[in-house]
Amino acid sequence: MTAESSHDRLDDDDYPAYTMGRAAEILGTTPAFLRAIGEARLITPLRSDGGHRRYSRYQLKIAARARELVDQGTSVEAACRIVILEDQLEEAQRINEQSRGSKHAPHRTTGT
Repeated sequence: MTAESSHDRLDDDDYPAYTMGRAAEILGTTPAFLRAIGEARLITPLRSDGGHRRYSRYQLKIAARARELVDQGTSVEAACRIVILEDQLEEAQRINEQSRGSKHAPHRTTGT
């Protein structure tokens, strides 16, 4: 592995850099919470060669949002569903904006 590829991984939000213990510590929660949101299929951690769960920064951001909802009294299952729906809505809005942008783009004409 080169130093350059190591630096690329540091900037990659999808690189599974965090162990379950470290992820729980960062989120201020327990490994059981991470297992519960995994069982609810909110996030699917990658597995190391030894079978240990590994989490990316992106997954930790999603888990943090679920934890906020749970801390407000929402059940884990409902919090996971809310986060999934929020993500789907955000994606639909992004696609809608892209679609609007392409419809309003000026059409090019070729000169003869």
